[in-house]
Amino acid sequence: MSESGPTREKVSLFEVARTFNHIALASFGGGLGAWSREVIVVEKQWLGEEEFLSAMTMCRIVPGANQVNLAVFVGTKMKGLAGAVAAVIGLCLMPVAIVLTLGFVYFTFKEVPAIKGALHGASAAAVALTLAMVIQTGQKCLKGVMPVAFFLASFVLNGVLRWPLLLTLAILAPLSLIWAWPRKTPEPVDA
Repeated sequence: MSESGPTREKVSLFEVARTFNHIALASFGGGLGAWSREVIVVEKQWLGEEEFLSAMTMCRIVPGANQVNLAVFVGTKMKGLAGAVAAVIGLCLMPVAIVLTLGFVYFTFKEVPAIKGALHGASAAAVALTLAMVIQTGQKCLKGVMPVAFFLASFVLNGVLRWPLLLTLAILAPLSLIWAWPRKTPEPVDA
């Protein structure tokens, strides 16, 4: 939580659920991460930029859906276990209802050209939102040669060479931890 953001006591369970419902309903697929950042960091100020990036990193490497993991993280931070439940319900309830409805409509009318066009448009919007998040977060955390090198290595291994994510993480995670591990600076010797 940023210093200027609301305290844990001032945020209600309803507000947590409503916020994650807003995140879920105002984004498309891969763009959910970008919209989550916009709402949680910029609008609500529940997390700072660095804490959000750390949370997203952890949410991506632990089992489960990234955004559900993030909802649990933020909900727990704001209101404990009840906040985690509220955040997950807010994130999932309406989208599940919408997907069930759209699934019925899709399988009933999937050959209609307008439906195909709408799906292509939604795909383009999701790609654009993901690209926007990459640019915004990249400007904050890709400072220095090594962070850029790790970014490029993960992009090449997973995105270009199509190596499995777990193999990519098995190679790069230990290297990045070694690089980022705090080191003692030698104390100056008094002469």
